[in-house]
Amino acid sequence: MSSRTLNLTEQLYQYLLDVSVKETAVQKTLRIATQGMQQSNMQIAPEQGQFMAFLVKLTGARKCLEIGVFTGYSALSVAQALPADGKIIACDVNQEWTDMARTYWRNAGVEKKIDLRIAPAIETLQQLLDDGGQSSFDFAFIDADKTNYDRYYESTLRLLRSGGLIVIDNTLWGGDVANIRVQDEDTRAIRELNKKLLNDRRVDMTLLPVADGLTLVRKL
Repeated sequence: MSSRTLNLTEQLYQYLLDVSVKETAVQKTLRIATQGMQQSNMQIAPEQGQFMAFLVKLTGARKCLEIGVFTGYSALSVAQALPADGKIIACDVNQEWTDMARTYWRNAGVEKKIDLRIAPAIETLQQLLDDGGQSSFDFAFIDADKTNYDRYYESTLRLLRSGGLIVIDNTLWGGDVANIRVQDEDTRAIRELNKKLLNDRRVDMTLLPVADGLTLVRKL
């Protein structure tokens, strides 16, 4: 038995996908289409999408929040896992990418579950709070510009109900968070949030080596 997380070789990673990932046809088509884009590194991994869908089902989430949509794979994964009356408020600023997302959401029959807000996420989050949304969300996914991660986290925590779950992406950041020589703005922002979450008494948390690092935060 290993005393640390197993290092995945390319062969072992492919095996993981082969024996565990159950993508729908629309998910697979969207993922492949996104792989051909210049910004394809912003796409979440298929095993991550499936893990998030599993968490949504496990927690019985109905009202969800997504900060950072890109071409819509994560929202699609979550929407497919939601019950018929489930909803996602999805925040992004890029019309081109989200137009692509809408096409695939429509093809999957989940477009009505997703309320897309094209505006800076900070503004959308504040509007939700102003409209009385505090402590009303069950599940949230944060995967947008890294320098605002802490602001997104604080607003999302206010919107989340007790026992609700926040999933934060890219918290291992390709390993750069552990390299003190790397001091760009994005890396410092993630590094500082990771330290903050460890000592945040408002939540339980765990950081998993899934994809580029996935932190799960449960509001107490």
